[in-house]
Amino acid sequence: MIINSHHLGSINKQINKSLEEKLGGKTSKIKLPEILFITSFPPRECGIATYSQDLIAALNHKFTKSFALKIVALESKFEKHIYKDKLYSILETDNHQMYVELAEHINDNKSIEILLIQHEFGFFRGNERDFVAFLKLIRKPKVVVFHTVLPHPNEELKNHVEAINAVADSFIVMTNTSAKILEADYAVSPDQITVIPHGTHLVKHSDKEVLKEKYGLTGRKIISTFGLLSSGKSIETSIDALQNIVKEQPDVLFLVIGKTHPTVFKNEGEKYRNSLEAQIIALGLEKHVKFINKYVPLDELLEYLQLTDIYLFTSKDRNQAVSGTFAYAISCGCPIISTPIPHAIEVLQDGAGIINDFENPKQLAEQVILLLKDEPLRTKIARKGIHKLAPTAWENSAISHATLFDKISGGKIALQYKIPEINLHHFKNMTTDFGMIQFSIINQPDLESGYTLDDNARALVAMCQHFELTKDETDLEYIILYFNFIKYCFQSDGRFLNYVDKNQSFTEQNSENLDDANGRAIWALGYLIALGDILPKKIIENAVFIMEEALNNARNILSSRAMAFIIKGIYYSNLNHTSIPNKLILQDMSNKLVQRYKQEATEDWQWFEGSLTYGNSILPEAILCAYLITSEEIYKDIAKESFDFLLSKTYTNNGIKVISNQGWLNRDEELNPDKVGGEQPIDVAYTVLAFRKFHKVFKEEGYLQKMETAFSWFLGNNHLHQIMYNPCTGGCYDGLEDTYINLNQGAESTVSYLMARLTMEKYLRTKDKTRVDKKDASRKNRLKAKSLKL
Repeated sequence: MIINSHHLGSINKQINKSLEEKLGGKTSKIKLPEILFITSFPPRECGIATYSQDLIAALNHKFTKSFALKIVALESKFEKHIYKDKLYSILETDNHQMYVELAEHINDNKSIEILLIQHEFGFFRGNERDFVAFLKLIRKPKVVVFHTVLPHPNEELKNHVEAINAVADSFIVMTNTSAKILEADYAVSPDQITVIPHGTHLVKHSDKEVLKEKYGLTGRKIISTFGLLSSGKSIETSIDALQNIVKEQPDVLFLVIGKTHPTVFKNEGEKYRNSLEAQIIALGLEKHVKFINKYVPLDELLEYLQLTDIYLFTSKDRNQAVSGTFAYAISCGCPIISTPIPHAIEVLQDGAGIINDFENPKQLAEQVILLLKDEPLRTKIARKGIHKLAPTAWENSAISHATLFDKISGGKIALQYKIPEINLHHFKNMTTDFGMIQFSIINQPDLESGYTLDDNARALVAMCQHFELTKDETDLEYIILYFNFIKYCFQSDGRFLNYVDKNQSFTEQNSENLDDANGRAIWALGYLIALGDILPKKIIENAVFIMEEALNNARNILSSRAMAFIIKGIYYSNLNHTSIPNKLILQDMSNKLVQRYKQEATEDWQWFEGSLTYGNSILPEAILCAYLITSEEIYKDIAKESFDFLLSKTYTNNGIKVISNQGWLNRDEELNPDKVGGEQPIDVAYTVLAFRKFHKVFKEEGYLQKMETAFSWFLGNNHLHQIMYNPCTGGCYDGLEDTYINLNQGAESTVSYLMARLTMEKYLRTKDKTRVDKKDASRKNRLKAKSLKL
């Protein structure tokens, strides 16, 4: 619905009517707080329009039942657009009266909590006073996003920004340099400034050669640049450099991606593009330059960037604060050569790219030739760039914006993370016809790392979970594959080996203590056996045989966690295959854990050991499993005491912080809230699994609430406020460190996330079924009562 000067007064009635129609004549009792975006918006072709579209999409994908996002699209009397997205209003920036009317309506609309205004000086040129007056009129919190921050302003510009500062509540800028300029040149308080970098898209980092073949570029070394074309991009600098580049690298092709900027085209047509084409002909470079003269769809653009060997950013605007094109290229893995705009100087430090002087084709040619001759250097720069830009993913930008909304609203906005769809892409991509590969480099499986029993046992559990929920027949292939890997690792003496190289040979690492790996294998076998009613009989028979043989040897295992895994394995197998000898082993191991608990536990330290280390949640969960098999109350009591104690050490008011692998928590140490980093996805996943079991037994709603909180750690509810789960690849990052995230998406982390996600899915389906059953029962009771009255 679009507000204009003709129907501002009737908008509320129309909104309420629309709601009543959607809800069958009843107005919803729950009305979400609204965030009003004032911005250019597609189909308008400009960088900020695309930026806002991407940000809004990210916020809507990342959060649910938290806020409603509304759009006021910026236009002028002479530039009109037809919008696919429903708008709250249009604001003609050269129409004085529309500023006044829109401000009045915003003030009257009680649902609007915050205004987020995307500011570019060109939007309001000639109407600066109207814009400032508009801000003064609005009695709502106002956040202004400065896309350009000019240093050393003249008096007029300084007065204008200071006037905005006098009425705005908060500012967002995209670089630290911009923040410093706001402070130094415009006297904006640092407390008012939040730095949120320009967002970037997550990509799967597809194979360059495959993409080159797709676009008919096989055999060419690709240099590219993209964006709406204008003389400020200084494409002529790259073309001048190209005449020297092709002498040494004759297979180079320079892609100039993007149509001419609409404003430029309106004022001068294709004058600039024609001048570039004339330059190309004059230099004889027709076979080495290709213009892609269109507004390229996002998916196609990201593929062009992924097939690029070197990306050139040659803007000659010394004051350009930030570039979305520059950021997109780095996030796609392009080694980049850039002119020294502030954004580039910040990002390309420490070998993440190369800085080239403004309008210096000779230097540019030398740098391009250097990179084209050195593929390892290109790879090194690309990986550094990807790691540098990881925090700028649109998902993380959404979290940063939502966190700011929450702060500014004074608690009126309650953030609730949206749980992503189940995605098996990376899980399956990590799997060969032999098993699951151990490590990955970013999201590319690293076959050199080989395989482990640990990972394949967990993968078997996860795929069994998935099959149990979906009954997807294609899961059987993977279940059999991971089970066969476990069989491959099973030795004639009844023990399992853990480490297998890429040639399927056991490695020297198997001389280490492998008790935990043996325990995990028995857990996986038990989980498999538990699904005997829905899996092929032959698999179950084989699993039972191997488990029985392994348990005969496992009696001598003394590792607490190995025993916990074995207890869990026996618990699950007992659900479908009762065995008295196995139950006796379970009791024996459970009693050993109980004895350790009694030896170590005090009033202030209710734990099985003198330290909290790794995989802690499996210990109380295993004891609870023992209770479910034996009904021994002591198991139940110790399980709850120890689990609640663990939670007291790992839960904050708003989230979970599992024990760091950089230093365990000893009995005589106090928790240090400032100590961060070293958090592993596997520990969070084990906690999620444990919560489900504890709620099943104790029926405490607090366990479910904490389970949801723990899972949100993967989605960004952690001390860095960044995603640990990559929704693009389906992989999970390997570690949450103090100031960064390990972007490698190895087997342990990816499978751990999937186990947690499937546990959540089972819970959510049960929750939905319970809700439906209650509604049906309530409806039947109403009908029954009505019939009795009749």
